[in-house]
Amino acid sequence: MNAIELLHKEWLSFQPLSQDLKRRMDQQFMIDFNYNSNHLEGNTLTYGQTKLLLLFGDTIGSASMQDYEEMKAHNVGLELMKAAALDKERALSEMFIRELNKTILVRDFFKTSHDGEYRYKIRVGVYKTRPNSVITPTGELFNYASPAETPALMSDLIVWYNEEERKEVLSPVEMAALFHYRYIRIHPFEDGNGRIARLLVNYILLRHGYPMIVIRTDDRANYLKVLHQCDVLSGKVPSDGAHATFEQAKPLIDYVSDITGKKLAAVVRLAKGEIAEIIESKEERIDLRDDQKEVVRKGGQKRWSEILGLISEHPSITRKELSEKLNINPSAVQKHIQRLKSEGIIRRVGGTRGGHWEIAPI
Repeated sequence: MNAIELLHKEWLSFQPLSQDLKRRMDQQFMIDFNYNSNHLEGNTLTYGQTKLLLLFGDTIGSASMQDYEEMKAHNVGLELMKAAALDKERALSEMFIRELNKTILVRDFFKTSHDGEYRYKIRVGVYKTRPNSVITPTGELFNYASPAETPALMSDLIVWYNEEERKEVLSPVEMAALFHYRYIRIHPFEDGNGRIARLLVNYILLRHGYPMIVIRTDDRANYLKVLHQCDVLSGKVPSDGAHATFEQAKPLIDYVSDITGKKLAAVVRLAKGEIAEIIESKEERIDLRDDQKEVVRKGGQKRWSEILGLISEHPSITRKELSEKLNINPSAVQKHIQRLKSEGIIRRVGGTRGGHWEIAPI
């Protein structure tokens, strides 16, 4: 942890950040965290759709309204978490965690069982009333805490965290990772547990002056692998997992530490002006030919990538809409469009009205 502690001290030396830098960091994190945490749980919004929704309230696209609503609600949960983390007079409580669950899930709803045999009601902000489990990669059934065990185990978890916070023996990064693992082994709600776990990791980090982190959806396999390694070390008994030791949760502690260390190094570089931004999402693939990719690469045009992303999502988008989404004037959009057309990267099919854009025509 020494390297992380040194980076953390350096990060604190740049506080407070300028309003502009903080605004840009908060905005980018909002997009990256909401996109990745929801995608880990199966939300179908693309990165572009997520960005348009959270920045402009735009719901254009083929995704379900439920996915749009889920993404918006998760962002409300993120803001709720940040406010609570910065309120040093308010200790972490079960009531707050239930409030988070209610916020991100919005309202009670019905789900269909895995075998398709029946539907059951999900009650938001309420601890589970039926057992929950997961099928491991080896095909085994792995059970979380039973409904009867859950209230006592959640009470233990909150008491443990508040005591550890006061003792200051574990670092905030270690506390965050160990809390995540113990919480996941309880799985207190019937839905939303993974998203709540990742929100609470960032609650702990932000509360102690660390930058918040993103567990990327393209790293899902590694994320699940380290959780499984912790399961092997702590055993199958849910109450044992809910009281996992530092050593039993060490695979996840190391994983979270690695992400946090890289994030600290990045924000320090950002504060020094060595880099312009931090994007914690894998860029979505745009189907360009190799020669066209080379043109974009050599051109070094960040705007081109943004325009191509928007056109990929919304082929019928207008120049005016591009101008609004990118927050640049229409004449600048027109220049970029003309250059992309002249390089053979995009073409217009149909007229101004009723037509659409095509990318990388063969």
